Amino acid sequence: MAELNTGDGGGGKGGKVRSKKQNSKVDLTAMVDLAFLLITFFMLTTTLSKPQSMSLGLPDKDEKKPDDGIKVDEKRTMTIMMGENNKLVYYMGLLETPIAGPKDIDYGKGGIRKELLARKKSVIEYTGNKDKGIIVIIKPGKKSKYKNLVDILDEMAITGVGTYAIVNDFTPKETELLEKK
Repeated sequence: MAELNTGDGGGGKGGKVRSKKQNSKVDLTAMVDLAFLLITFFMLTTTLSKPQSMSLGLPDKDEKKPDDGIKVDEKRTMTIMMGENNKLVYYMGLLETPIAGPKDIDYGKGGIRKELLARKKSVIEYTGNKDKGIIVIIKPGKKSKYKNLVDILDEMAITGVGTYAIVNDFTPKETELLEKK
């Protein structure tokens, strides 16, 4: 048992005789128990709540092989460009000959998510194969917010888009399109 002694009591110097006081003892057992409970609680909560992150598969850079590009059907490709002030522009296919768009759209359930689901469905109908789904190219602009990139990656996970890439090179036409008000 833990105790705290708080003095030795009566008696003193001088002519008067005083009665001797009993030593007061404070039992600290409850406080020690509480301290160990709190330490245990905080240790468990910090180890049980691991940060959640989305895994990104990035290709290895092979210096021996030249980058000859991958040919992809433009009817399966959707490009999403992000600008400043939460601006979001998308188009299907190539910008020179777009299948759909370019069009400004909002983030969230009624905007980009609805469009991704519709385009994903139309690509599967076009190819007739679930394995050859939509390919999304995400292009964050220099003035776009990190939050917007995270929102788009969340939309990829929510809609089940399996193939997407984050690219940071803009053509002059795309830059002009993104800077338009």
